[in-house]
Amino acid sequence: MKYALLTDIHSNLEALTAVLEDIERRAVIEELWVLGDIVGYGPDPGECIRLLRSRKHIAVAGNHDASCCGRINAMYVMNPEAATACRWTSKALSPEDIEYLNGLPDVIERDDFTLVHGSPRDPLWEYVTSRSIAQINFDYFRTKYCLAGHSHVPMVFKLEEDGRCISLPFSESVGLVLGKDMMIINPGGVGQPRDGDPRASYAIYDSEAKVMRLHRVAYDIKLTQQKMIKQNLPLRLISRLEKGL
Repeated sequence: MKYALLTDIHSNLEALTAVLEDIERRAVIEELWVLGDIVGYGPDPGECIRLLRSRKHIAVAGNHDASCCGRINAMYVMNPEAATACRWTSKALSPEDIEYLNGLPDVIERDDFTLVHGSPRDPLWEYVTSRSIAQINFDYFRTKYCLAGHSHVPMVFKLEEDGRCISLPFSESVGLVLGKDMMIINPGGVGQPRDGDPRASYAIYDSEAKVMRLHRVAYDIKLTQQKMIKQNLPLRLISRLEKGL
């Protein structure tokens, strides 16, 4: 069976729609696995939630999801631009949207995978962006693999037999073979990539072949930006989309 891995949609309906259309062209997917931050930053939070809910999926909470539905106070834990977008998002969400976000767990275990947004050690907030941070986090999950988001950058960390943590390339050109070694895998960001490539990023996992492949998808960035301008969302959040930063 095949599963699509999505994270950091961030209320970007154009990016999410493009990714879902790309998935349908590539494979028959058993389920979407969503690694948090469905909302925040972008202009279409409710629409993104409803589009996801129309598909078979499982999802964990991200820090923006928790902030926008009132689980945590964004004013104390986010930068000013993110907090401004969070306040706007909170007002744009329907009661049903808020109920959905409130119901998202911080951690899901599914087969050989642990799903989190940030890290196994701190599911909402920690960024796994270095070998040293990944090394510590291998002690915090019981499954063979962990799927995480939060950094908006595709990356893979593997725990070697001798206990060393190494990083592996994760790009469109190379399939990632999942073997006996533990891994922490990030499929990049759908709605706000930050690796210098503005195209939406996601991955497809083939459970029979034990291979995961990264995919990048172009979408209508200008339309998303126009919507954000109309809602008076912070300018830096708008301009960064076309740069992938």
